[in-house]
Amino acid sequence: MSGLTHLDETGAARMVDVGHKPATERRAVAGGRITMSPAAAQAIRNGAVAKGDVLAVARIAGIMAAKRTAEFIPLCHPLPLTNVEVSLSVEADGVSVTATAATTGQTGVEMEAMVAASTALLTLYDMAKSIDKAMIVQDIRLLSKTGGKSGDWFAPA
Repeated sequence: MSGLTHLDETGAARMVDVGHKPATERRAVAGGRITMSPAAAQAIRNGAVAKGDVLAVARIAGIMAAKRTAEFIPLCHPLPLTNVEVSLSVEADGVSVTATAATTGQTGVEMEAMVAASTALLTLYDMAKSIDKAMIVQDIRLLSKTGGKSGDWFAPA
């Protein structure tokens, strides 16, 4: 067909066979941001959101989502993650999220890091929507990946 790895010779979608690849240490970092009113950001910072500890819930949601990435993204392999970290930084007009996923395996963890960041951001929206329904989730992207056959990659500054 076209040389695309997720298509077979007839053009049908398929999961890539990674069984022949050596297991290597792999790590990926993804990030994103949710922009909101200063009042919503201040409520999150001060722990004054009616639903509870917004940052703790978003962090746990991101970690849980990373572990279930293969259930959300159809052609992803289920991976034995060795680490998932989600950090959140409250700013004057929003919250930035950075998610890191790691494994020793035969395929990368980019999608796990991106699903973690995305889910943490959506959880922030859910937890604070009573204060600001106009929040904007944005700039979700891969920041870096290390390990594997293609080597290391870092997003341009």
